[in-house]
Parts: sequence; structure tokens; C-alpha cells
Amino acid sequence: MKGNSDKKFRAGIIGGAGYTGGETIRLLLNHPDVELAFVHSRSNVGNPLYAVHADLLGETEMVFTGEIPADVNVIFLCLGHGESRKFLETTPIPEHISIIDLSQDFRLGESVNGRAFVYGLPELQREDIRKAANIANPGCFATAIQLGLLPLAKAGLLNEVHTTGITGSTGAGQSLQSTSHFTWRANNISTYKVLTHQHLKEIRRTLQALQPAYSGALNFVPVRGDYPRGIWITSYLDCALSLEEAYQLFDSYYESHPFTHVSRKQIDLKQVVNTNKCLIQLEKTEGKLVIHTIEDNLLKGASGQAVQNMNLMLGLEETAGLKLKSIVF
Repeated sequence: MKGNSDKKFRAGIIGGAGYTGGETIRLLLNHPDVELAFVHSRSNVGNPLYAVHADLLGETEMVFTGEIPADVNVIFLCLGHGESRKFLETTPIPEHISIIDLSQDFRLGESVNGRAFVYGLPELQREDIRKAANIANPGCFATAIQLGLLPLAKAGLLNEVHTTGITGSTGAGQSLQSTSHFTWRANNISTYKVLTHQHLKEIRRTLQALQPAYSGALNFVPVRGDYPRGIWITSYLDCALSLEEAYQLFDSYYESHPFTHVSRKQIDLKQVVNTNKCLIQLEKTEGKLVIHTIEDNLLKGASGQAVQNMNLMLGLEETAGLKLKSIVF
């Protein structure tokens, strides 16, 4: 599908009441080349979008619908893990409509009803995404970890990796859980799914696509952070490159990618919150290369990357609708 200067593309959202649904709504409402045609929600039919997403009051009078129009170009599935497959198995979607799925249901090459999905990490396979009919959007942790390791994998330099990742409370989704209550989360920290996180499978699959012989361990410790949004990743591994050689490797890899930037100064999370950016900083200590990567888990880790993928699929400018400002103070 290629851009048409006389007519906007039309997009719809399934599962518009959650965090990723809300972020996708906000991005599409302000997209220069795409019209938000509908927002589907089983539990909010007839309610205005701002009844759920209060910040949309004054931005739109759209209401949630239970119908799925056929005259759209692309549909975003902002459903829970396992729900996207169920939805596509039970709901006929015309073949001409592309699907961008934000769940984990199709990230490992799965298909449904003849629909095949391309893994949507633009910094890995931008050209495949441009030709794709359906996209499996990467996980939030997976995006940040992979962007810190792709240049090394391409150079065949990966070995055993140790990673710690801190995520904000929005990473747990909108449904209330014991670990997302303010009274529990505030002034608190905890680990979860230590060395077993579900994103490890897609990370390994990606790294082996660039470095087929890679069989090193991926040791990942996820941490719940005391803040709403953003991901901080610190990975380290043995590496013979000097710090400057490592920086040159990363600079070369990302020079043509508009949202991933390499910094020689210390980075901090506020630089990326509310943006589609990923920032990377390197350190070198006694044979260990340390890679810090940061992103907004709801944007570059979810909805922003999904819109970036849509732009590529539709033949639009990759950055369209995504030139967002961070909240640094």
C-alpha cells in the first residue's frame, strides 16, 4: 500500500480502552496522513472516548463502537496476550485490511487463518516491514534489549549477556493488580519473572537471525520501577572492542534510523518519556562492554512503534505523526 496525497488512509483500533489503545488513539488523531475511523471496545460501546481517556476531552467527540467497518486500510489490535489470536479466529477481517498486533501472539512466526506476520522491529528489517501485510509488534522489553544488542549481533560479537531492565507500572497493563496499586508501587521495588521473561524467546530469535551461531545465555532480570512509564535497560558482556570502536559500530548501525540515537553523554529516562525514541549509551570497564538503552514502554515499546510500522507499510514518511517532545521537567 502506498501513499495517496489526495486521500487519507483509514485506520481502526480493536481494544481501545487500555493503555496501548489510548496511546494509539492519541497518535492517530494527530497523524497527518491517516484518519482514525473507529475505536472498538466491547465494554464501552456508545461511550465517548474521553469517558475512558480523560485527556481526550476537547480533542474528539468519537464514541466507542462494537462494529468493525470494512472500509479501512489497517487495524491495530490492542488486546491482551492470547486475545488477538482468539479475536482473529472468531472475527472475519477482509484480506485487504492489514493487521498490526501489539500482543505477543504472533512474534515467533505464528499465523492465523492464512495471515502471516512480519516481526515489526524497523531497526532490524525495515524493508520487510514495507512489504508486509501484517505486523507482529515487538514487546516493550524486547525492543529496548534488542536495540542495545543488534550492532554486536550483526558483527558476530555476541556472547553471554547479562541484562537488568526496569519498567514503569503501565507495563503491567490497565487492569488493577496487587503489584500495580499505588500504595504498593510507591517507594517500592521488586523483581519478577527472573531469567524466565516471555520476551526472551523473541529476543533470541532476532539475535540468531543476525548471528546464526549465537548460543550464549541471555540472563535477564526484570524489575518493577516506582514510576508510571519508561524502560531502562543495562546489558553487559565480554567484548574486545575499545569504547570508541564500540561507539563507531553503534553509530554506523543506527545512522539511517530516525528514532534510535547513540549518546556519548550520560542518558536519563526523562529524555525519552512521551517520545518514540530509543537512546543508547555505552561504557567499557575491564573487558566488559556495558550498554544502556532507554525508551517509553507505551510508545517505542508499543503504540509508537506500531504507528512507525504502519507508516512503513503504507509508504508514508517513517516519522509521520511521531515527532513528539519528551517531558524533561
